[in-house]
Amino acid sequence: MSQEHIVIRGARVHNLKEVDVTIPRDRFVVLTGLSGSGKSSLAFDTIYAEGQRRYVESLSAYARQFLGQMDKPDVDAIEGLSPAISIDQKTTSRNPRSTVGTVTEIYDYLRLLFARVGRPTCPEHGIEISSQTVQQMTDRVLELPERTRIQVLAPMVSGRKGEHVKLLEEIRKQGFVRVRVDGEIRDLSEQIELEKNKKHTIEVVVDRIVMKPGIETRLTDSLETALGLAGGTVLVDVMDGEELLFSQNLACPECGFSLDDLSPRMFSFNNPFGACPTCDGLGSRMELDPDLLIPDPGKTLLEGAIEPWEGKTSAYYPQLLKSACQYYGIKMDVPFKKLPKKERDIIMKGTQDRIPFRYESDGEMKEVKVRFEGVLRNLERRFRETGSDAVREFIENYMSHKACPTCEGTRLRKESLSVLLGGRNVAYVTNLSVQEAREYIQGLQLSEKEMTIGRQILKEIDSRLGFLINVGLNYLTLNRAAGTLSGGEAQRIRLATQIGSKLMGVLYILDEPSIGLHQRDNTRLIETLEQMRDLGNTLIVVEHDEDTMLAADHIIDVGPGAGSHGGRIVAEGSPTALMEMEHSLTGQYLSGRKFIPLPEERRQPNGKWVEVRGAKENNLKQVDVNIPLGAFTCVTGVSGSGKSTLINGILHKSLARELHKSKVVPGAHDEIRGLDHLDKVIDIDQSPIGRTPRSNPATYTSLFDDVRDVFASTQESKVRGYKKGRFSFNVKGGRCEACRGDGIIKIEMHFLPDVYVPCEECEGKRYNRDTLDIKYKGKNIADVLEMRVEEALDFFKNIPRINRKLQTLYDVGLGYVKLGQPATTLSGGEAQRVKLASELYKRSNGRTLYILDEPTTGLHIDDIARLLKVLQRLVENGDSVLVIEHNLDVIKTADYLIDLGPEGGDAGGQIVATGTPEEVANVSVSHTGRYLKPILERDRERMERYYRELEEKISATS
Repeated sequence: MSQEHIVIRGARVHNLKEVDVTIPRDRFVVLTGLSGSGKSSLAFDTIYAEGQRRYVESLSAYARQFLGQMDKPDVDAIEGLSPAISIDQKTTSRNPRSTVGTVTEIYDYLRLLFARVGRPTCPEHGIEISSQTVQQMTDRVLELPERTRIQVLAPMVSGRKGEHVKLLEEIRKQGFVRVRVDGEIRDLSEQIELEKNKKHTIEVVVDRIVMKPGIETRLTDSLETALGLAGGTVLVDVMDGEELLFSQNLACPECGFSLDDLSPRMFSFNNPFGACPTCDGLGSRMELDPDLLIPDPGKTLLEGAIEPWEGKTSAYYPQLLKSACQYYGIKMDVPFKKLPKKERDIIMKGTQDRIPFRYESDGEMKEVKVRFEGVLRNLERRFRETGSDAVREFIENYMSHKACPTCEGTRLRKESLSVLLGGRNVAYVTNLSVQEAREYIQGLQLSEKEMTIGRQILKEIDSRLGFLINVGLNYLTLNRAAGTLSGGEAQRIRLATQIGSKLMGVLYILDEPSIGLHQRDNTRLIETLEQMRDLGNTLIVVEHDEDTMLAADHIIDVGPGAGSHGGRIVAEGSPTALMEMEHSLTGQYLSGRKFIPLPEERRQPNGKWVEVRGAKENNLKQVDVNIPLGAFTCVTGVSGSGKSTLINGILHKSLARELHKSKVVPGAHDEIRGLDHLDKVIDIDQSPIGRTPRSNPATYTSLFDDVRDVFASTQESKVRGYKKGRFSFNVKGGRCEACRGDGIIKIEMHFLPDVYVPCEECEGKRYNRDTLDIKYKGKNIADVLEMRVEEALDFFKNIPRINRKLQTLYDVGLGYVKLGQPATTLSGGEAQRVKLASELYKRSNGRTLYILDEPTTGLHIDDIARLLKVLQRLVENGDSVLVIEHNLDVIKTADYLIDLGPEGGDAGGQIVATGTPEEVANVSVSHTGRYLKPILERDRERMERYYRELEEKISATS
């Protein structure tokens, strides 16, 4: 059995309830179920953890101390495990030196390719630089026709000013008779006088030869003599013909630009031999940004236009600025942007003048002379010289990353960039998209020798680029920083890398690989997964995408609910078998018995719009777009079309800067209109609600403040004098000091994984005995933190302010979550819904814009239905919702669509279509429209059938 199946018995990790399951090996298996039902607990925390643990245990104790250990999962037995590889959404490096090219190893092969078949070229003169032996030089000259007259010259000076008297005297002493000065042969016996201020070129005539048989030895000796004189360079002047320039070094004969022998490290920006010395290979530097220093150029100097010199903590800089303006006659009551450029430059860059500076001391005004260094130089100096972390952090608020002025963002030395292949350097290649890079590689014209050297390298690069294209990442550039990739992109890059390894017999566990992928590219991803299976691997994919589920060999549906209501195997079998199972929620959606309905009518825009004009960041092509307010708007388009750049990079940053005074720099655009219609912008993403176990749903939503108020208002608390702070586990007083309110104690185990044990003092309850004595309705504060939302809803039903917050948590589908559940154990989807809940209970004035980037990540179709009700509720309150999404169930329910494309990368960045889903579905060039059209038609038929059956039931009843 274990040779054909992975057999799991008695899995109890997290909410799994003694799960027994048999998973077929060498098959494409999908794990699905509601968010929080236990899918990831089964796939990653049980199967992968045990596979990884067994592998690590086979290593020596010395090796194990360098590897991240995994706890043994709480399971009775697992049989049939293969070596396991986890490909999740958090595995790509956040190192600024890590790029798409380095992560996929494509850049390693490119470095090798340029080192072995690249052609060094002088960046100044465009001359190809090559090193040759004396024998190679001799053979080349001997190819000249017989009786050809040549001169062997040693270049001594190339385009350098001066009289060069000492050099000419030295040449004469060495016994040479002639020199060529500025192209003219001169005899050294005569007096040669050169103009001091003119550039001259001087070459020593080593020998004059007529080509004939037997001349080889003399020619070789003359070439060696010339090379010795000129430091490895020789010029052969063919009379009445060309000049042949040879070099023993990789150096330009014209200007002396030289290179060491080519090696792969020369093209690495992580190595001193290749990295740009100015930015150390990062491609950018932190520099003071005038846009952050003066966030509102419409303000006057008196109104505090120069933010870091506003004087909130000290009056020194406002007074210094006033003194400078008086000295130079600069008006302080004129908007900064309307001041003449010369005056703006004085304020920002300073002068060398010493200006009178008046200040008050001991009740009287005093005056000294100080040099006015200007805002930029002042902050640069303080940042460089300060020993205070607080000062550095303060100044960093006004800095942003700018392209390195030396390498212009290429990260490499000029020597590395001078090596060309196909007329292009390695930085040009990495600046190409994956699709363009493949076309470049396939179009290279190499000599027979170069092809022999580079054939295997080219094959590896081409296949890796092909794998990236197959997983829908053709739009990414090879120099894209790995830290800027979305979770789905990062996962698919790792997936492409694994395909390239062509391993077999491996257990791959993937976490929603379809995230961030347009429906158009889904087919290629599924083909890639099938290809990995066909190599002889087992794929366990945690997924909710309908196409992926229908393509699977086997589906395991976990549920039936979430949290404590889940953790069981509801159904399993082929997609067809699952559709027929009434008790499977997934099967009901796959078969169409349940579906997310179309809205009965779509909201009309209320006439208020936020307008982005001239968006040109990244691949956006001077885009103008109008976003309706008071509506549910969805931004769509294929991966890489520019959605995130437009919404997150430009719109959100601009709104955050204008409405909330955030220190962010929006992407390039001309202007944004309609800001007067909004009071605030809220970005609800899937980042954790906290990074420590101390953060939980109760603290994030401020629900815990109200709960502590309740306990502090009990009669017993009043008698003992306990205040609200007594019930906080973050401060001394009421918490258990043995564990400092954590409830657990970490024990470091050196080369074994750290062990967390419940605190013996408080038994994991976080509070000391006196605090736990205080009870409300028979429960203490620790009991309340252990309650699920649905339990707490009944417990606090008579306290409106608590009940309202609990109700919103319940409405977003988090009834199963414990109030005190550590933030570190919440999934991305759960964290996002906690954030949504914390917004829902707030009173709305209808002037808020909510921005969500792929909120369906990690959500089952039934979860999406619940999420859509919440989003629609926000809009019904008068606010505006803007969602970036690929999920067609979300797209079809929106009031208004903005479709970008038509493709990704350079072929995208344009508005393809706008309007209602029905209007976009009729735009032939829209990929979104093409996939949306059949969905709209199918759902209309489903709704008609639903209403028809409902009428029949009503008629039968009456």
